[in-house]
Amino acid sequence: MQAMARFGLFGLGALWTLPNTLIGLLVGGLGFAFGVRARWSASEFALVFRHWPWGAGGALTLGNVILHTGNDLDVRCLTYAHRAGLCTEASVSLADHERAHVYQYMVLGPLFLPLYLLCGGISVRNRFERAADAYAQRGHGWWPWPSRRRLPESGRE
Repeated sequence: MQAMARFGLFGLGALWTLPNTLIGLLVGGLGFAFGVRARWSASEFALVFRHWPWGAGGALTLGNVILHTGNDLDVRCLTYAHRAGLCTEASVSLADHERAHVYQYMVLGPLFLPLYLLCGGISVRNRFERAADAYAQRGHGWWPWPSRRRLPESGRE
């Protein structure tokens, strides 16, 4: 039953972010003329367009679509903080980093892109990128805002 509920939530998330996914499909489809190949990745819950010919390298997520300049998302990459020289961190899985963005898109839907841009775009300052790096490092923490934890009751009335 838990698997059915999870599948239902993923379906609702995919529907909610459909406008972003359609942009990804349009952009990804343009690459077919340049040798781009597409395949479904169940672990990322996304259609991955491989061998993307434009960009500085790496990947870009748009809804349930990932545009990737390489052949396989299962590669190591540096975190944003490491690349910016703020700290020294171990490399992370690009697949895990992009999966975090897919989750973010499925929760925020059409709000994702405006919020992402308001948070600084593609940079170490962006809380979405920091959260995706945290998820890739630890396997949790993909949500870009910290959760508010309830403090224990003091026992006083």
